Amino acid sequence: MFIDRLIEKQITNDLKRGHKVILIYGSRQSGKTTLAKKVVEQTGLKSLYVNGDQIKYADVLSSRDLFKLKGLVSGYDLLFVDEGQRIPDIGINLKILHDEIPDLKILVTGSSSFLLSGKVTESLAGRKKTYSLFPVSINELSLMYNPFELNDRLEEFLIFGLYPEVLNITSHKDKEDYLTDISSSYIYKDIIELEQIKFPLKIKDLLRLLAFQTGSQVSIHELGKQLGLNRETVERYLYLLEQAFVVFRVPAYSTNPRKEIKKSQKYYFYDLGIRNILINNLNPLNVRNDVGALWENFLITERMKKLNYERTGFNIFFWRAYSGTEIDYIEEKQGELSAFEFKFNSSKVRTPALWKEQYQTDVRVVNKNNYLDFVV
Repeated sequence: MFIDRLIEKQITNDLKRGHKVILIYGSRQSGKTTLAKKVVEQTGLKSLYVNGDQIKYADVLSSRDLFKLKGLVSGYDLLFVDEGQRIPDIGINLKILHDEIPDLKILVTGSSSFLLSGKVTESLAGRKKTYSLFPVSINELSLMYNPFELNDRLEEFLIFGLYPEVLNITSHKDKEDYLTDISSSYIYKDIIELEQIKFPLKIKDLLRLLAFQTGSQVSIHELGKQLGLNRETVERYLYLLEQAFVVFRVPAYSTNPRKEIKKSQKYYFYDLGIRNILINNLNPLNVRNDVGALWENFLITERMKKLNYERTGFNIFFWRAYSGTEIDYIEEKQGELSAFEFKFNSSKVRTPALWKEQYQTDVRVVNKNNYLDFVV
């Protein structure tokens, strides 16, 4: 089953009409190669496909030799480099191609290694346009399925997540095996390859702790105590996991530090299947005690995908007063605030008095009956 990705048309148009190098980032297994191949096909241009794992291409694309580079792309309109993070010094070589062969279109896919190394983004400053590709979104699935069909599969999405391969697997056991395989090391392989990690097993331990604390405030100090790591190391690991598209951070919102918690944060997973397999819990919802956390993670992630793909400027937060009153999700767009509470079954929500007094904004509830309006 091929799933149309929302950014396909944007990337295709950028390649046809623009002059910048197009970079597609994303976690492993998120569908970057499949998307890029579809984009290349849509352009109709004569294209050279380069696999970054092949030495014959890597040698040329890391050479900094204009004569060799021209020889490689001669006769082609578009260069497509897949797994570009495999090629040493690819950033500076892409810069040479862009500057010296201005009519050549360039499309590159890469995992988080591109972001972690920083070399590509520095070399292509002002010469690139970047897209992030996440696991499949409900917004994308809504192009294939009607609301009834999406609701019928909602529990499956909350338990097994939305990686493309997972959606194509029918057996629960096969889904579990797939998630076990990629969660064992694959999802943070880039971190271990690129960074000098003294305690690689601690990264998985850290992820397990974050999985159990989904939807709750996270204390860096407490994480460090449980892992036997200092604060700086924990913060570095968290940063790397964010760059690797495994988790993302949501900070607290505050303009009144006397009454509101400001320096606090929560972490969510880009994919719930990964989160659930880390804690060995793929049980159905009716026997789980974390449905609220799953629902919160699901909605925030799906909303974030939607806003990213729309390339809308936005900031996301949660809100908590020192009194303990909390709001699950705050969205800031163009200076305007929206507030939401996530309730899987309930439709009742009360706007906290302090929030209403401070920001003059009511809180809206998102439940399983109206969630499609929030994420599609």
